Amino acid sequence: MTETVNKPTAAAAQGAPAWWAVISMTLGVFGLVTAEFLPVSLLTPMADDLQITEGLAGQAMSTTAILALITSLLTATVTRSIDRRYVLLGFSILLTISNIMVATAPSFAVLLAGRVLLGIALGGFWTMSAATVMRLVPEKSIPRALSILFSGVSAATIFAAPLGSYLGDVIGWRDVFLLASLLGVLALVVQFLTLPKMPPRGRATLRTLVEVISRPRMKFGLFSLVLIITGHFALFTYVRPFLENITGVATAGVSGILLGFGLANFIGTYVGGALVARSLRMTIALMPMVIGLAGIGMVSIQGAIVPTTVLVAIWGMAFGGVPVAWSTWITRAVPDEAESGGGLLVAGFQLAIATGSGVGGLLFDASGALGVFTIAGMLLVGASIIVTLGLRTAPVPATEQA
Repeated sequence: MTETVNKPTAAAAQGAPAWWAVISMTLGVFGLVTAEFLPVSLLTPMADDLQITEGLAGQAMSTTAILALITSLLTATVTRSIDRRYVLLGFSILLTISNIMVATAPSFAVLLAGRVLLGIALGGFWTMSAATVMRLVPEKSIPRALSILFSGVSAATIFAAPLGSYLGDVIGWRDVFLLASLLGVLALVVQFLTLPKMPPRGRATLRTLVEVISRPRMKFGLFSLVLIITGHFALFTYVRPFLENITGVATAGVSGILLGFGLANFIGTYVGGALVARSLRMTIALMPMVIGLAGIGMVSIQGAIVPTTVLVAIWGMAFGGVPVAWSTWITRAVPDEAESGGGLLVAGFQLAIATGSGVGGLLFDASGALGVFTIAGMLLVGASIIVTLGLRTAPVPATEQA
């Protein structure tokens, strides 16, 4: 291990956080997540234009997720000798190229290739996000910086689906992706102007991944994370059929309730950052407890629209703090290998997303939306108890770092 591994950047050491650089990262997050979610609202016109089924068009989403999972595990290793500034700029370039390829795709194969590039950019950017924030701001400002970073996800959640759907009807789905490519250009320009040079740190090999995941805190932490994200995405994947079939909300009402979810989620990123600054363990344990109780509460009232809307908003606000809290945890659990740890965190998220939606689908077929929300809610409450009893969140002493 080199002596420079734990040395902070000049800005962080002098207590001068590079907030414009953090904002440039937030723009990158906003562009990436917007591009990831756009096919959800544009699936039908995309399928009609390319003369394929909607099911096949939906593979544009799954392809991106698979590549993001793979890239999250390989980014730190493949780029270990490259200045992190240039790596991040490269991911913004890939985002721009991806959207242009999708917008101009003459066939489904070309569209899929564009989505592959997006998956690479998405997985790589997320892997490096927490480690980069550690180098841009002093330690005391990390929770705040992460809450700003993840507000880009919430903003994309608010705007991508409803705005994408509206603009798709007005200007066509291809022009929507061209507009999304401009987000990539904007992020690239701001990152070019604000990101400092950041020489690579740590060992960043595949062997390092194995070593990091073998550390005492990591296995329990990743297990807890997967439980929480699995429960959340089991709920989130089937919230629309719950609202339509159980609550009896029309399509316009569903859009309004989900918009409320997104707005509350945006607020929740900042609430989560403030709570993390007070107690990381409390925040990590509280968020899944609130989400689980909200899901169980939605089951218990079975159809009351106003209470359901309120519970969905509470759920959205609680989940806004989850990525902030867990990214903060990774900076404390493996501060000497934050990039490798970040890759494992992203991989855990992607695995849990697939597990939550997949297992949730089996539950939905067997017991309907009520069964999904009941079991996922109980899983989240149980995960909260597990975290409270066993997760260690204090910074790792230098003697514990490998």
